[in-house]
Amino acid sequence: MNETFVTLSGWLGGEVSLREAGGVPVASFRVATTPRRYQRKTDSWEDGDTQWYSVNTWRTLAENCEQSLRRGDPVVVHGKLSAHVWTNKSGLEVTTFEVEAAFVGHDLNRGTSGFQRRKLAAAPAPADAA
Repeated sequence: MNETFVTLSGWLGGEVSLREAGGVPVASFRVATTPRRYQRKTDSWEDGDTQWYSVNTWRTLAENCEQSLRRGDPVVVHGKLSAHVWTNKSGLEVTTFEVEAAFVGHDLNRGTSGFQRRKLAAAPAPADAA
């Protein structure tokens, strides 16, 4: 099976929403990307149309995203891209793009970030077999 993987560099459009699905944590958030192109004729940079992507992360990555990311943060997201076509209330066909992220981090081209290793919960002591 062929899948499309993408890497997005953009800005977090809102707060991370954490929920549980099938007994595991899932975090969802939106990322906005706005391409910039240099125009030689005008000797200036111009912004293209902003594109929005819904991003879902699972398990530990979901919990880490919820604890680390805030609205407006510059982020880099890498994962599987899927497109969904649906009809809105006005009867118009709409295409939305969703990324199931494998990796998420702050975009260090735009600022600095600190890293703190996640502390794992201690494993329960084994029951005495005697």
